[in-house]
Amino acid sequence: MKKCLIIFSLSFFLININYLEAYAKKYRVNDLVENNFFINKKVKLNLPKGKWIVSEVSYKNISGIQNKRITLTRSENKKLIEIISIFEWNTQSLNDSRYKYLVDEVIYKALFNNRTDSCYEKQEYTVIKFYKKGSSHNCFWVGHYDLKKYIYETEVFYIYPGVSDLRTEKNNLIRWLKKNQIILPNVALYSQHSYFSRVTGGKWFGLTRIIDPKILNAPENKFITVESSEYHANNIKAYPHYKKIMNNWVSISAKQHIDFENSIKVKKRQKLDLNDISLIKTNDANNTSNNFTDQLQTLTDLFNNGSLTKEEFEKAKKKLLN
Repeated sequence: MKKCLIIFSLSFFLININYLEAYAKKYRVNDLVENNFFINKKVKLNLPKGKWIVSEVSYKNISGIQNKRITLTRSENKKLIEIISIFEWNTQSLNDSRYKYLVDEVIYKALFNNRTDSCYEKQEYTVIKFYKKGSSHNCFWVGHYDLKKYIYETEVFYIYPGVSDLRTEKNNLIRWLKKNQIILPNVALYSQHSYFSRVTGGKWFGLTRIIDPKILNAPENKFITVESSEYHANNIKAYPHYKKIMNNWVSISAKQHIDFENSIKVKKRQKLDLNDISLIKTNDANNTSNNFTDQLQTLTDLFNNGSLTKEEFEKAKKKLLN
């Protein structure tokens, strides 16, 4: 009976997430955010350059579990450019510590399964890297969406009867997009970042970033579905321009994950090795002049679209020139 009650409570916890601690900044829908986003008093994430609008907010405190999720969007002329969705589930605050193992099981089943947005090797993923030991995980993956289908048609995934994975709950975001008449791109690139460990306080942090490829100067897509897209791992070799865009995005996303790890203080032994997909590769004596030009252009594009600060751009350029 007690197990049923805790599962019932977890269903509300997963569907509604988010209670924001009294001492942390409280965001409201339509707030304007720039430069930094504060998950809580101790955790700050750097935002790409630009003005972000809070488009979805969920706060909840169920059975002592304090949780929150906030989604930010960036648009121009009613056209969606970028989405960043951030969540924190403070599972350490569960009133009855005897049931923490149930929370761990819920998180594991939500993330490690063969479905969309799971930490599981799939053909459509461009990159997936993860650490997994016991109940701890650190996962990073990159891919592409048929964005309208992803936003408007994704079915809610139930981990247990009555217990849904909040990442598949999009009703509040859909209402905001429709109310503000925001136009979605057909195809989007995304990165997913997820970390949970009892050794760092029992908080599950997650970040999803989605972009319109046009901000990386990508050409129009002829094919829209995930399987047919030029960005699909099985198709991309036939489309060198799209491959260059995706490689650029993978580098941006790897930098995002490193910042994500540092912000939430991931233990060194649990960090991912992203050297092979990092933005700047050092000690590469075989770079041709074309490669040099491409890397310099990539840096310039990243600076112009706000993914790099001026200080980061100058530092990376200096390293490249040396």
